[in-house]
Amino acid sequence: MDDPNDVRVGIVGLGGIGHHHANRLAERGANLVGGMDIDADARTRFAEAFDAAVYEEAEHLYEEVDAVLVTTPNRFHEEYALSALDAGLDVLLEKPLAHDLESAERIVEAAKEADGFCMVGFNNRFAEPVQVLKHEQAEGRFGDVRHVEANYVRRRGIPGRGSWFTSKGVAGGGSLIDIGVHAIDLALYFLDYPEVVEVSGVTRSAFGGRDDYTFVEMWGEDAGPEGFDVDDSASAFIRGADGRTVSLEVAWATNRPTNDEFVIRGSDAGARFDRDSHDLTIFESKTGGGHHHADQHVETRENDTHATEQGVFLEAVAEGEAPTINTVEQALTVQKVIDGIYRSSEQGGAVRLD
Repeated sequence: MDDPNDVRVGIVGLGGIGHHHANRLAERGANLVGGMDIDADARTRFAEAFDAAVYEEAEHLYEEVDAVLVTTPNRFHEEYALSALDAGLDVLLEKPLAHDLESAERIVEAAKEADGFCMVGFNNRFAEPVQVLKHEQAEGRFGDVRHVEANYVRRRGIPGRGSWFTSKGVAGGGSLIDIGVHAIDLALYFLDYPEVVEVSGVTRSAFGGRDDYTFVEMWGEDAGPEGFDVDDSASAFIRGADGRTVSLEVAWATNRPTNDEFVIRGSDAGARFDRDSHDLTIFESKTGGGHHHADQHVETRENDTHATEQGVFLEAVAEGEAPTINTVEQALTVQKVIDGIYRSSEQGGAVRLD
């Protein structure tokens, strides 16, 4: 088909993330056919909000669409990604790839054998400053990029204590698998996804289980500390086979200012990108006219990264060609790093991934 907006698309999982995606599909005039959820109230809210058909069984939705967005809790990614691929559909699967490494590996194997493709929702890659930075990197401006400092730190930002986000059995982890997944992906993206051979990390749970957890705002509702069994912060060091490295700081909650800064260190230039504000500065040192430092502030448009991501996905579906960005293989690398950090924290030492 010629027009990406002619793609018949459905959403599996009609909670907050599903509505977030549906709003952006509606804004672009996409052909949102319907949605599926096992919860009757979720189906009712979605039908009323988007005037779309709703289904209790995924197979009934699959019969009506060309592609699906899977926005369920992490534990159910495998179930719906595999059934959609088996039905011959293309899939945009929200991050992380799965709730644990074994499940992620099964998704990758299924995607290899499927007629359709599976793209993973690392939306931060589509921020315009990130794309400008990658363009400058491809042009050779940074020289050899060897290290990235990756931060995704909230002062207070636990997403709905008592929800599936704070249940290890459903989410697979806490801050590391929820927001750390974005930081790891973006850092590896800046390093052109080297083979990761070793990780060393520590995860902590210092705030979420407290009766006196103090916050100003919360995504979702606070049901208290009962059942909170995940990490709320993590620190890690990631080593690539060729000596490329990442230092990682992640937190849902901590007593320090928020930090969304990514610092890219190359042999010819470096850069600082703020994921939240979209600020991008490039740092160079030159000799022309005298030794000096030159800092360039790069101003871009502030785009909606989920909407841009959806555009790439729908265009790939319309063209019948799997996108080369946000692949399941890259998502599996991120999952291996997350799994390695959790194991490193449990064992008290570095873990080899090769």
